[in-house]
Amino acid sequence: MASKTANPQKKLLLMDVDCGTDDAQAIMMAVAAPNIKVLGITCVGGNTELENVCKNVLRVLQICDRLDIPVYRGAGTAILGHNINASDFHGKDGLGDVPDPNAPSLDLIQKEHAIDAIKRFTSKYPGQISLVATGPLTNLALAVRMDPTIPQKLQSLYIMGGNMESRGNTTCCGEFNFAADPEAAYIVLNDYLCKTYIATWEHSCRSKLSWEWYDRWVNMGTKKSDFIKKIYALSLQYSRGAKEEKAIVDGPGFVSCDSYAMAAAIDPSTVTKFIECGVTVELSGKFTRGMMVLDFIDELKKKNKAIIMNGCDLEKFGKLMESSVK
Repeated sequence: MASKTANPQKKLLLMDVDCGTDDAQAIMMAVAAPNIKVLGITCVGGNTELENVCKNVLRVLQICDRLDIPVYRGAGTAILGHNINASDFHGKDGLGDVPDPNAPSLDLIQKEHAIDAIKRFTSKYPGQISLVATGPLTNLALAVRMDPTIPQKLQSLYIMGGNMESRGNTTCCGEFNFAADPEAAYIVLNDYLCKTYIATWEHSCRSKLSWEWYDRWVNMGTKKSDFIKKIYALSLQYSRGAKEEKAIVDGPGFVSCDSYAMAAAIDPSTVTKFIECGVTVELSGKFTRGMMVLDFIDELKKKNKAIIMNGCDLEKFGKLMESSVK
């Protein structure tokens, strides 16, 4: 029997998010892209607790007039249950603690669990879906444990997470998404044998946009740019200040981490350089737990090499960001 096809002119996307401010931006970018059809958005605990993630995704979709896109509740805790969050940066609610009296009701969240939705979509459109993961990889890890055939049904996987030079932003050697659930990251990098693209912490930092660009972007005077300006206000106290800029690789600038993975899924030509090698995740070690390991000497003996982004066309990337708030 021939597999079903949905609008061959458009790329089919599933998103798995822990909706903080940069996830919100990535969602807006996907929804605005004319070549993309977002099949659904699955939610995972990470930047903020799961219920806030669900609320935030609905808020973003409402701003974009796209509440028709189904949203699914997924895992609320890491595989081993040791949760961390990023409330100091993204706000307790994940979107800068900006009140929204008109926020959509959680009744809009689908009854189907996120993992079941991933299984269903990949079975319905085998070989056609790109999955973009911008939070801890808990849902993806649980999904492949429940159905080991999921990776072979994906066209590609795009991940924002990990690091390529042992630089941490949460622990000494750990990027937030991987440090939040190292076991999940380990499972995904070892069990997902589809084409896998990774936007690391260092790649994001080295692909920053200028603060002059940011000021123009959030002052475009649209409903969407006003929304972005409000939800980023809290995090800018850190990212535009001396304290956080010391942690940013290669100097100051605006970084929207999750948007780099999304931009690559929308337009692969935004990635100008890449490293191709086997990868895994360190699960032990006081300072190295959650660190992504790059294998340049083929010790892991992996046939499936990850494509690690290492250069960005900032002009194309900036245009995608601008289109998302028009």
